[in-house]
Amino acid sequence: MLIKLGIKQDDVRYIDLYSEFEAMKNRGEKTTYAVLYLANKYSVCERKVYDVIKRFGKRCTFGAV
Repeated sequence: MLIKLGIKQDDVRYIDLYSEFEAMKNRGEKTTYAVLYLANKYSVCERKVYDVIKRFGKRCTFGAV
């Protein structure tokens, strides 16, 4: 089921990163600032943060459920 949802094995380590990104966006922070902050906090490159945001932000499809 997780594979159908598009979850990769390494994605588990980025759940907190994405949750924090969503909280920052809900507070009105700019995406660029949030990405820079999270990249530094989690010791990953900015590109990785953008990739996580894109992948986690996709809606579930009916076929995946």
